Amino acid sequence: MEDVKMLEIHHDRLTFTSDYFDLLLKKCEELLRKNLAYVDDTEPEVMKSQREQKQESACRSNTVERNLSLWQEMQKGTPQGLKCCVRAKISMQAANGCMRDPTLYRCKNMVHPRTGNRYHVYPTYDFACPIVDSIEDVTHALRTTEYHDRDEQYFWVLDALGLRKPHIYEYSRLNLMHTVLSKRKLTWFVDTGVVDGWDDPRMPTVRGVLRHGMTVEALRQFIAAQGSSRSVVMMDWDKLWAFNKKVVDPVAPRHVAVEAGVPVTVSGLNSGTIRVAWHPKNAQLGDHDVDIGPELLVDRVDAASMTVGSNVTFIGLGNLRITDVCHDAQGVPVAVKAETNLEDRNYKNTLKVTWLCSTAQLVPCICIFLDHIISKAVLSKDDDFKNFVSTDTRLEVPMLGDPLMRQLRKGDIIQVQRKGYFICDQPYDPEPIRHVGQPAPLVLFFVPDGSQSISTLPQAAQQFYQRNKVSVSQQGGGGADLSAEELDAKIRALGNEIRDLKSKKSDKSKIAEAVAQLLKLKDEYKRVSGTDWKPEASPAASKAEKKKDGAVKEGGDSKVVTDPNVCTSLKELSAKITETGNHIRDLKSKKAEKSQIDASVAELLKLKADYKAASGVDWKPESSPTQNKPPSKEAAAKETGVATKDLPSATLELLKELGSKIQDVGNQVRELKFQKAEKSQIDAGVAELLKLKGEYKALSGKDWAPEGAAAKPEKKKGSKERTPAREVGGAKVSDKESAAPKDGPKKITRLGLEARKEENLSEWYSQVITKSEMIEYYDVSGCYILRPWAYGLWENVRDYLDARIRDMGVQNCYFPMFVSTQALEQEKTHVEDFAPEVAWVTRSGTSELAEPIAIRPTSETVMYPAYAKWIKSHRDLPLQLNQWCNVVRWEFKHPQPFLRTREFLWQEGHSAFATEKEAQDEVYRVLGHYASVYEDLLAIPVVRGKKTEKEKFAGAELTTTVEAFVPASGRGIQGATSHYLGQNFSRMFEIVFEDPETREKKYVHQTSWGLTTRTIGVLIMVHGDNQGLVLPPRVARVQAVLVPCGITASLGEERKDQLLDFCRLQEAKLSSGSVRCQGDYRDNYSPGWKFNHWELKGVPVRLEVGPRDMEQDQVTAVRRDTGERLAISTSELVEKVSVLLENIQQAMFKKAKEDQMKFQAQVTSWDNFLTKLEEKCLILAPFCGESDCEDNIKKQSAREEAEPGAPAMGAKSLCIPFEQPAPIGPKDHCIHPVCTRKPKYYTLFGRSY
Repeated sequence: MEDVKMLEIHHDRLTFTSDYFDLLLKKCEELLRKNLAYVDDTEPEVMKSQREQKQESACRSNTVERNLSLWQEMQKGTPQGLKCCVRAKISMQAANGCMRDPTLYRCKNMVHPRTGNRYHVYPTYDFACPIVDSIEDVTHALRTTEYHDRDEQYFWVLDALGLRKPHIYEYSRLNLMHTVLSKRKLTWFVDTGVVDGWDDPRMPTVRGVLRHGMTVEALRQFIAAQGSSRSVVMMDWDKLWAFNKKVVDPVAPRHVAVEAGVPVTVSGLNSGTIRVAWHPKNAQLGDHDVDIGPELLVDRVDAASMTVGSNVTFIGLGNLRITDVCHDAQGVPVAVKAETNLEDRNYKNTLKVTWLCSTAQLVPCICIFLDHIISKAVLSKDDDFKNFVSTDTRLEVPMLGDPLMRQLRKGDIIQVQRKGYFICDQPYDPEPIRHVGQPAPLVLFFVPDGSQSISTLPQAAQQFYQRNKVSVSQQGGGGADLSAEELDAKIRALGNEIRDLKSKKSDKSKIAEAVAQLLKLKDEYKRVSGTDWKPEASPAASKAEKKKDGAVKEGGDSKVVTDPNVCTSLKELSAKITETGNHIRDLKSKKAEKSQIDASVAELLKLKADYKAASGVDWKPESSPTQNKPPSKEAAAKETGVATKDLPSATLELLKELGSKIQDVGNQVRELKFQKAEKSQIDAGVAELLKLKGEYKALSGKDWAPEGAAAKPEKKKGSKERTPAREVGGAKVSDKESAAPKDGPKKITRLGLEARKEENLSEWYSQVITKSEMIEYYDVSGCYILRPWAYGLWENVRDYLDARIRDMGVQNCYFPMFVSTQALEQEKTHVEDFAPEVAWVTRSGTSELAEPIAIRPTSETVMYPAYAKWIKSHRDLPLQLNQWCNVVRWEFKHPQPFLRTREFLWQEGHSAFATEKEAQDEVYRVLGHYASVYEDLLAIPVVRGKKTEKEKFAGAELTTTVEAFVPASGRGIQGATSHYLGQNFSRMFEIVFEDPETREKKYVHQTSWGLTTRTIGVLIMVHGDNQGLVLPPRVARVQAVLVPCGITASLGEERKDQLLDFCRLQEAKLSSGSVRCQGDYRDNYSPGWKFNHWELKGVPVRLEVGPRDMEQDQVTAVRRDTGERLAISTSELVEKVSVLLENIQQAMFKKAKEDQMKFQAQVTSWDNFLTKLEEKCLILAPFCGESDCEDNIKKQSAREEAEPGAPAMGAKSLCIPFEQPAPIGPKDHCIHPVCTRKPKYYTLFGRSY
C-alpha cells in the first residue's frame, strides 16, 4: 500500500479478504451440503500424482455427513483436521488441470496477521477471489494471462453458489530486460545483501525506481502509452527512461560538477559573479549568480584535450585562449594557463567545457552510477537467475559541485551539465560526521535518459559500463575450443539436418532437441566472433591480439602504428566504422524503428572498441592509421583530391585539414536537421560549411568533394557540348536545370522512390504512399491523414458501390460512434473478438465519466436496439440500411497505412428480412458487388468463397469473402466480407415481427457486410511499380494529365501564350468528353520534374504538348503502365484517349490475373504444400474443414529454423472457393498428413495480411 501511495493513487475503499472469512466459511459449507465439494485427507504427494493421472480420490465418494464431520475437525484444527483439505467436485477428467477438483480450503494452525488465532482454516485464493469480487460489486476483474486456465474455475465457483459473475479482463504482464519480477526472486536479492533493500534503486520495485529518479508522471505516461494487451512483451528499460526524460528535461535546473579538477589560471579575469539561467529553454526557472575568478577548475579529461594556442569555450563565460598546459611525469595535466578572449564570440568548432571557480564554497559530491543486477538481457525458462547475478553494479565517482547544490533536498532531480541527470538521494550536510570530522557529502544517483550513448558520462563511468558490457559478452563459460570458422560449419550442418528432419516428418522431440543445440552453437559463435551468426555472412576473423614487440608505440600525445599488418587491419576497421555511421544516420533520417537503430549503434560501438583495442586510441572521423613514415606528397594529394601540380606540401596539409573540418561541420548540420533544431542554428551551420568550402576552393582551385566521389570532368571554355541528363531521386533532370545558383547550392528534392518493390517491400510501400501524396503521418500511432489523392480514390470506390447497393433498396443513414457499456455487455460473445481493440472514453475534461463509453469497433451493438424498436410487423421488412463511417480498433500489431490501422473508413450494411432465403440472396448479391469493385473498378482479380468455421465472423452462420493476392509478398489479403447472421443477433436484441398468417412472433433473419479503405492498400500493393503508383483509369481521380513542354526563354511570350491556350483547349475538350483531365501549368517546375511527379501519383495517361505538337495539331500520349508513347491527332483526341484508357484498364487486369494464376497451386500432398508455400504461392488443397486440423496446418507450416529474416508465418485458410478446382474423389485425403478425416472441399490456403 505504501508503493500505491507513492504512485499518488488514491483508493475509494480499502478491504481485506479476511473481512469476509465468516462468509467464506458459510459458502464452503454450502458447497459441501450441495455435494459440490468434499473433504479429502489424501497425502499431498499422492493427491498431486492422482491429479496428473486424472485419477479420482477415494474421498470423492464421501457422504455429505462424512464431509461435514471432517469439516468440523478442520475448523477446530485437530490432528485429524490438519490432514484434510476441502476440494471442489468438478471433473477429474477435465483437459484443464485447474478443473480437476481444485483445493478450496486448507487447515493451518497459523497466526493470521489480522485475525490472530481465531481461525484454523483458510480459503485458497481461487476460492476467495471470485466470491469477494462478486459481493464487492466488482464489474471487471483485471487478471493477468497467467490466470487464464483458472478463469473457468473462477466462473464455476460463482455458478455453483448462484452469485453474480463479473467480467474478466485479461492482460499480459510487461516483462523488462535484465530484470526478474518474481517476489520470491527479489526477496532473495534483499536477503543475500546483493542490494541494500526493497528501495534499492537497482530493484524493479515502485520505491526502487522512484529512488532511482523515475517520476510518477513518467510512469503514468508510459502506462497510458503501452495500454493493455494480451501479447507477451519484453521491453528494454531504455524506453521507460526515455519517457522519464521527457518529463524531467523541461524542469530540471542545470548545475555544474567537476571530476578530478585541474586548475586553470586565467590572466585578465577578475573575481566577481555573472548571471546564468537555470535552464536554457525554460525562462520561468529564472537565473542565478555564478562565481568567477582568476582560477577556475575544469574536468581533468577536458584539460587533457586542451592545446596551446587554441580557443576553449567555457560555457556561460565565453572563449579563453590557452597559453600553457602543464603535465606530470605520466603525462597527466596538472595545471592550465589561459588568457581571456571574451570578445571573440565565435563558438564554432571549439572545445566546450564546464567549470567552477576554485575560491567558491564548492560542495563535495558522490555521484553513483548503477547497472543491471541481472547480466543477461532475457532469461530463458531453463536459466537459473543466480548464475547471472552481476556483482559490479555500483560505481561511486567523487566530484565537486557548485555552491548552490547545498540547497538540494532529497528527491530533487537536476541536470549536471555534460554529465547527465541526477537525483538527490542524500542532501549535503555541513555538520561534521561524528568521529570523521568532515561534512557529509551530497549523494546523487545517476538517472538514465533512455539513450544508448555513454560518451557524455565521466571517464570512470564510461569505463564502468564498458567493462560490464565486455564481461556480459564473455559470460557463459571459459574459452571455446572451436574457432568461429569451425562453429560456422557446425551451424550450417546442423541447420541442414533440422530441415531434413522436418521434411521427413520426424518426431517433434528430436527436432526440438536439434533446434536447442543449434541455438547453443549460435550463442557460442556470438561469444567467439562478437557478432550474431547470419547465413550469408562468413565467419569474422578472430580479433588480433596485442603483440609483445609493441605493434603500437606511444610518441608524445599521439600513437603511431608500426606493424604494416596491424595498419591494414585498422584501415579496414576504420572503413567499417564510417560505413556503419553513415548507415545509422540514414536510418535516423528515415525515422526507422528504434530497434533497428539500436542494433546498428551496438555494432558501431563494438567496432570502435575493437579499433581502440588494436590501436590504443579512440577512433575519430579524421583518424587514419598510418605506418611510421611521413606521408608522401602524392598520398597527401590523394587524400585531398587535388593534383600535386604547383602545390607545395604545406598547402596540401592545409587542404587536408580543411577537408576534415568540412566533414565535421557537415555531420553537425545533418545532426541539427535530424534533431529538428531551430532554423537559425541550422543556417549558421550551413553558412560555416559554405565558408570552409569557399576557402578550400580558393586554395585548390576545385570544389570540395567527399572522399570516394567521382571527380567532375572539366569543361572547355566556350564548349557547347550538351551534357547528358542525370537522375536525381529517380527523376531525370538536366544539369542546366539543377545547376546551383551563384549564392549557394540549390536544394535537390529526393522526389523519386529510393527502395525497390522486389527488394524491400515495406520501405517501398512507405515511400509510395508518402511521395505520391496519399498519406501524411500523424502523432497518434496507427492513425494517418488521408490526403486528397487517397481520399479521391475512396470517393470513387464509394460512389461506385453506393449506386449499386441503392439499386437493391438499401438506404444510407448514420448512427453514433459511441457505444454504452450496457450495449457491449448485451452482445458480449460477439464483441469478445474485439475486446482487446475497443477504445474507451473515460474522462470529460478533468472529471471522470460516471460510466466509460466505448468507440465503435463495429456497429451491431449501436444499430440493433433501434432495429428492435422499428420492426414490429412484416410490413416493416425488409429493413436495409447502410452507413459510410469510421470505426476504431486499437490494434497492437505493427500498423500499416490502409492495410492495418487503428482508425479506418468503411461502409457497413445491416439488413433484416422475414425469411432466410431473402437474407442469403442479399449476402451473395452484395458479394458480387464487392467482387465488381475489385475486378471492374480496381482491375484486381479476386477469389469468391466462404470462410471456414474457424475464420468466419463471430456470431455469423455464414461468412462469404473476396480474397485478393499480393504477388510481391506472396500473401493473400481479405478484400471484403458479407455475412449471413441468421437469427443470432435478433434473438439477442429481441428483433421480432408478427407473422401475417400465424400471428406468432418470429425473429428476423439478418445480414451484415462491409468494405474498408484497405481496398486502397491492396490497389497500391498489386499495381504499384518502382516508379510509384499505377492507377487503373476507372478509379483514378485524374485519368489524364496534360503537360506543356518546350517553354524556354527563346520561345517568346506570344508563342508561349499560344501553346498554353492550345493546351487549355485540349483539356476542356477531354473534360467535356467524360475524361477526367487536368493540366499542369505550374511555371516553377520543369517538364521532367512534372513527368516524375505524375508518374509517382500513378496517373494512367500523360499528354505532352510542345510547340511542334501544336504546329502538327497533335498531342503525345504516354501510358503509365507500360511507358508506351503514341501521337494522337486533336481531331480524334477524346475518342482515342477514351479507348486508350479502356485498354489500360483491361491490360492491368490481365497482368494481375496472370500473376494470380502463376502463384496459385493445386496440391494434394503435404510436401508439395510446404514447397509451394515457400515459393510464395496460394494453395488449393483438399481439407476436412475442422478447426483443430486448421490449427495444425498453420502451426506446422510455419518455419521454425532460425535464419533471420525468413518468413515464419504459417498458412491459414483464406476461403473455400465457390468455384472448386476439382471434385473431391474417394481416394482424396485431407492435406494435413496426420488428419484421418475425409476432405469436404478444396480450400484456399496461404500466408495473409
